[in-house]
Amino acid sequence: MLVSLSRTMATSIAVTIAGAALLIAALAPESRAQPAKKQSSAGLEGSWSGGGAVIFASGSREQARCRAHYRRAGIGYTVNATCATASGRASQTATLRQVGENRYSGSFYNSEYGISGIMYVVVRGSNQTVRLNSSSASAVLHLSR
Repeated sequence: MLVSLSRTMATSIAVTIAGAALLIAALAPESRAQPAKKQSSAGLEGSWSGGGAVIFASGSREQARCRAHYRRAGIGYTVNATCATASGRASQTATLRQVGENRYSGSFYNSEYGISGIMYVVVRGSNQTVRLNSSSASAVLHLSR
């Protein structure tokens, strides 16, 4: 049960990463000229997908596939994401804010398992790298539109 729970947590982290990546992709262009900003805001909202590796606190590693949906929320974004690994599937939410050029930071939460952590996103064009960290797992995901 503990291993299954940790893997689900890792999957949840992967989902959050996916969401963070989406947010970063949309926010990064906002620091550019006004037309790019408008296109970026419209472009961030919507779905992103991809995958990467989840490493559990036990040291075991699994590949994850994720899909994330971003929505504008005040000055930031909210993310709803779902990720799946060989051991399970998990859904979670996240909030992000811009912390630098093409860089975002925030937090994620999985209400099903009570897991929370920190998420970092770096956007490069239509791709993003998402890093998630919690006490139960960490993940690195690569997402695209």
